[in-house]
Amino acid sequence: MSFADREEAGERLATVLAAYRGTDAVVLALPRGGVEVGLPVARALGLPLDLLLVRKIGVPFQPEVAMGAIVDGDRPEVVRNEDVIRYAGVSDKDFEAACRKQLEEIERRRGVYLEGREPVPVGGRTAIVVDDGVATGATLKAALKGLAAKDPRHIVVAMPVIPASLIPELEELAEKVICLEDLGPIGAVGAHYRYFPQLEDADVVACLDAAAKPTAASPAGGGPPPA
Repeated sequence: MSFADREEAGERLATVLAAYRGTDAVVLALPRGGVEVGLPVARALGLPLDLLLVRKIGVPFQPEVAMGAIVDGDRPEVVRNEDVIRYAGVSDKDFEAACRKQLEEIERRRGVYLEGREPVPVGGRTAIVVDDGVATGATLKAALKGLAAKDPRHIVVAMPVIPASLIPELEELAEKVICLEDLGPIGAVGAHYRYFPQLEDADVVACLDAAAKPTAASPAGGGPPPA
């Protein structure tokens, strides 16, 4: 096991991301698990924390298997995993129904997590995208495509666990990809953590509340972004 918990994973990521301390970067976490990773990153670097609302689209009879993903936005971005769709025999009608269901969940989460919060501007800034790990990459790729529409200056992917084979694909969507550990043959993100509980909506809200409080790491002023 590589990490004690999500907090330790975030602390280790923050060390690798130290060059972004004091810049105008923003940390964007994929809820729910990514928020517990993003909080220590944001605190250590003195950066704001916000969310990228994205949902995996699971196979109807095996929802843990991703046949795609959808990310929130004015025009929601959908990524299809054609190999899984074809192998599972999922029709276009069933895929679209699953998309609608996940869009409804994104809307629900936006209301719970972000009501009363001002969104952190992303345009022209470096966006550091974090989660607790990546398995197939469908969800993350949808998130990155949706994020690109917000016109960030740079996109940095920072993950505790990623399959090494996936990194070249992610490098087509981001200027930099940081990975602490290869997912390896086990194939389960949770296997790389000693403590990896399912998080609830209240955990996400608590992390966002904590990130909004000033800390000693908050930058006194912006500096130039790292090259």
